[in-house]
Order: sequence, then C-alpha cells, then structure tokens
Amino acid sequence: MKKHLLLLALIVSFSFILISFAKANNASKLVASSKDSATTDIVAVINEVSLSDKLFNDLHLQNAGLSKATVEYAVKGYEKLVDSGLVNNDQFLTIVDLSQPSRNKRLYILDMKNDKLVWNTYVAHGKNSGVDMAKSFSNQFNSNKSSLGFYVTKSTYKGKHGLSLRLGGLERGFNDNAEARGVVVHGASYVNAGRVNSSYMGRSQGCPALPQNEYAQVINIIKGGSVMFIYNPSEDYLQSSALLN
Repeated sequence: MKKHLLLLALIVSFSFILISFAKANNASKLVASSKDSATTDIVAVINEVSLSDKLFNDLHLQNAGLSKATVEYAVKGYEKLVDSGLVNNDQFLTIVDLSQPSRNKRLYILDMKNDKLVWNTYVAHGKNSGVDMAKSFSNQFNSNKSSLGFYVTKSTYKGKHGLSLRLGGLERGFNDNAEARGVVVHGASYVNAGRVNSSYMGRSQGCPALPQNEYAQVINIIKGGSVMFIYNPSEDYLQSSALLN
C-alpha cells in the first residue's frame, strides 16, 4: 500500500512539473512572438520614414523649395496606393506643391526607382483658388478651383490645348470629380518664366497647367498610371484624407 501511495505521489509531482514547464514554454513563445511583432512594426516605421528622408536629403529637395512634411505626406500616400495595386507606373511620383507662390517652380517629378529629381517647373492653380497663393480648393463643378489630394494619371488625348493628360482623382470629396470636371495636365501660354517678376503666374480653370515648352515632355514621363499629389497644408484635407490617416 505504501509503495502504491509513493508511486501515486511521484506521478502527481511529475504531472505538476510537466504542466509548469508547458506554461513557462508557452509564456516564452508569447513573449518572443510579441517581441518579433514589435520589431516588425518598428522596422516598418523606420523604412517608411527612411524613404521620405532619403529622398528629401539625397535629392536636396529643401533647396528646390519642398518642405520635409510635404515629401513625407507624398511618400505615405504613394506607398499606400502602390500597395493597393492602383498604380500601374510606380516609377514616378509627381508633387504639385500649392503651399508655394505661383511664381515658384512648384511641380516636381521624383524618380522613385533611381532616386532622382527628373523635373521641376512652374504649374498653375485654379483662378478661384487664389491669386499668387492658392488658398481655397474645391471638388465642385464650375468652381474653377484646384482640388487637393492624390491622383493617378490616365490616358492622353489631343484637345484645344494640344496634348493633354487625364487625371483620376482618388480621394472622395476632395478630387474624385476631377475627370468629370475636365481637370487635366495641359500646356498654357500663361505659365512661363517671363511671368516670374509679375505679381502672379497665370491661372487655370482648375487644371495643373504647365509651360508650353515643357508640358509634352512632362506628360510623356508621367502618363500611364503614375501618382500625382496636389498638396496644400489645408487642415480639412490633412485631417480627413483616408490616404494620410
């Protein structure tokens, strides 16, 4: 009887040891898993910041007139759109920085594959968005205002302004009426270096119009599904954009 009791006690003790070991092992796995997950999240954040920082620093974009915040916003939206599969041409990212005066060269084309600033030129804003500074924006028909947000470039056509590039607005409530409004990239005689010393650059009906001697080259670079970001530090846009939040 004593032998049976001793054997039973040994079995119970061994069982408790096994259970304790299993719990400790599972806890270790959970901690390791949490650490791995946290490490992955940290790496993802660093990579995102690093891409915008790399572009900003390597391409000396501050010297070209861009702020670090503008580049960070542009890269954040660009990466989301690429990941979503909406971008057919992920080589180029175009930034139209409407926080700058109209007389500045405020259109930038970044080559995301080769780490280059491939184009920097003048671009018009809508005549009802402001005079030298664009301050008011709209997605409404007949507003003659620029629309903020992310676009994807579409097909080209020959219109009254010559070669033109259709734009598809990707942000509901901000620019999703762009194509129906006829907002396109085109050339315009009222956008040129000769107007830099005037009080403001010529304005459009809402299109990002370009100098006549450059527009065709720009269109041929960015056509076919690349990303365009029209930016202004509007609180309404920055707080509500699904691509930036």
